[in-house]
Amino acid sequence: MGRVGGVNGCRQSLRTLVALGLVVLVAEARGVEPRELESYRTTDDNPAFAYRAIQTPGRRHGERLPLIVFLHGSGQNGTDNVSQLGGYGNGSLELVDAAVVGGVPLVYAAPQVADDYWPPDQVVAVVRDAIARFPVDPRRVIVTGISDGGTGVWAALKAYPTCFAAGVPMSGMTELAGLASIRDVPQWIFHGARDNDTDIDSGYGGAMLGSRTVVAALRALGSTPRYTEYADGMHVIWHQAYGEDDLLPWLMNQRLRRPPCAAFTRGASS
Repeated sequence: MGRVGGVNGCRQSLRTLVALGLVVLVAEARGVEPRELESYRTTDDNPAFAYRAIQTPGRRHGERLPLIVFLHGSGQNGTDNVSQLGGYGNGSLELVDAAVVGGVPLVYAAPQVADDYWPPDQVVAVVRDAIARFPVDPRRVIVTGISDGGTGVWAALKAYPTCFAAGVPMSGMTELAGLASIRDVPQWIFHGARDNDTDIDSGYGGAMLGSRTVVAALRALGSTPRYTEYADGMHVIWHQAYGEDDLLPWLMNQRLRRPPCAAFTRGASS
């Protein structure tokens, strides 16, 4: 799972971006270079967890910023703290580009795992460390991921159902068990109808099921997930999905309506 798609880098043409209700006209936009993301390791965990992160410009009034955490697929497994940014972060760096173009300040973090599993505690450890290093609003933490990382999004939401402002899984799968606990978490789910890796209905044909089935189950529970299914899409739909014009504005509108999650703020500086 999680094969690297084609690299989709710089955006050079004149364009208009609607973000947070503001129309921003941009004459030229340069795509962020993966090397611009600084390398970090969590400081309060044993073992420490590696991740790369960047803060986009535009913060002017001391406001706290949203945090987008990207979970890679198995094609980027490793310990080099580099591979997770391959294929332009499998398209997720399109969100950083859109934020730069639109003057939207945010923090993007991309951790790395060595195996085909995303431990929810590791995701939370990275969130906690990023909150300690950057001016992150703990009420505006969003987790997104592709393939194994999409499965990891649902695992993190289920393990910490009151912590994340939103989840955006792509080409992922999950068990039906535990969905009731996250029916109120805003989710925008993406999948290709012709997925040749993680079947859109049956996942791998085991206990975990694909996005179409998961969405149906969430809706039956009274949830209202947003769902985009690409009729001709296969497994690697991530550049297209992360490039959706409405995705960044939707993410920026997500915020917890309750106090911050204690798991995020423990040990974080004020």
